[in-house]
Amino acid sequence: MFNDLFQLIRSHFETDAFIPLHEPRFSDLDKSFVADAIDSTFVSSVGAYVDQFEKELAAYLGAKRAVVTVNGTSALQVALQLAGVQSGDEVLTQALTFIATANSISYNQAHPVFLDVDRDTMGLSPTAVRSFLDTHAEKKSDGIYNKSTGRRISAIVPMHTFGHPVRIVELCALAEKWGIPVVEDAAEALGSTLQGKACGTFGQTGIFSFNGNKTITSGGGGAIVTNNEKLADQAKHLTTTAKIPHRWEFKHDQIGYNYRMPNLNAALACAQLKQIDALLADKRKLADEYRTFFATVDWADFMDEPAGSKSNFWLNAILLKDDESRNRFLKISNDAGIMTRPIWKLMTDLEMFSNCQTDALEHSKYLEQRIVNLPSSARKI
Repeated sequence: MFNDLFQLIRSHFETDAFIPLHEPRFSDLDKSFVADAIDSTFVSSVGAYVDQFEKELAAYLGAKRAVVTVNGTSALQVALQLAGVQSGDEVLTQALTFIATANSISYNQAHPVFLDVDRDTMGLSPTAVRSFLDTHAEKKSDGIYNKSTGRRISAIVPMHTFGHPVRIVELCALAEKWGIPVVEDAAEALGSTLQGKACGTFGQTGIFSFNGNKTITSGGGGAIVTNNEKLADQAKHLTTTAKIPHRWEFKHDQIGYNYRMPNLNAALACAQLKQIDALLADKRKLADEYRTFFATVDWADFMDEPAGSKSNFWLNAILLKDDESRNRFLKISNDAGIMTRPIWKLMTDLEMFSNCQTDALEHSKYLEQRIVNLPSSARKI
């Protein structure tokens, strides 16, 4: 039943060996940039490649500023702090997400509120957010409060699942109406656009990840992007231990974080960013092959890019009939040496978040039982 798909995957990657879900691709350019950083002896948190990557990433995204960090989780933690999230506040987000989204909220001693997603985007649903705010929120002189809990709602965090753009325009309009800042979790969405605008640039801030399994990688790394110069300066200050610049003195004016991206990682990131168009084009070819294949079978549907958007197809996903079909496919494919995996467990099903407020999560539960990711690496560049 699945052999034709397995044959397609092996033919695309031209191998009979184990096929991972998503592995990085490196070229001689990557090696030369990293070697140059090593030769400079600036391999840690100060160096020319850090500045270069921040400028080039911002330019690629069409944003005014980018501040690079050690990973995407730290970027989101700081972006939430910049949005004004304080201890005891609430942050609206989706239950169907990678745990880093929820962890970053918790690192700020805030409480996540988990809402439903849309089936086509797999991302936070404007309908669910609107319903929650209309039912539970009230405006006070110092912000928006949850009538059920008495806590202040200080941010909304949508996540662009697998690189497919969420309905971010609607979410931002809704957030503006209520006066709640939007922090985009675009960790998986570098290269994805909606209406020609880069994901991660719609909200007050957006964050990205450059982990080893992302479209481009710095080994480990992340970034905060924004069009607000003041917020960018604050982000840079907080992520570099809140140190006041001086040639030799160590003076820090608040509790900051050592979240700086090392120059060695930034060198790799600079080289990878120069090759992103080729990587995205190759990944789109694979998505085209999957789309064509699944149009001919009745046991699964291909999760395509939402209307009006252009996805980076970071991880290709299919929707099977039910959890039994999903589990059977996962076993057979992995036994065949082709790595596949289910989507994440809902955050509300994890012990540490089981008491958080939520809605019915109808679409989230439906997708969680059926989604499987397929091999999605770019080929050699």
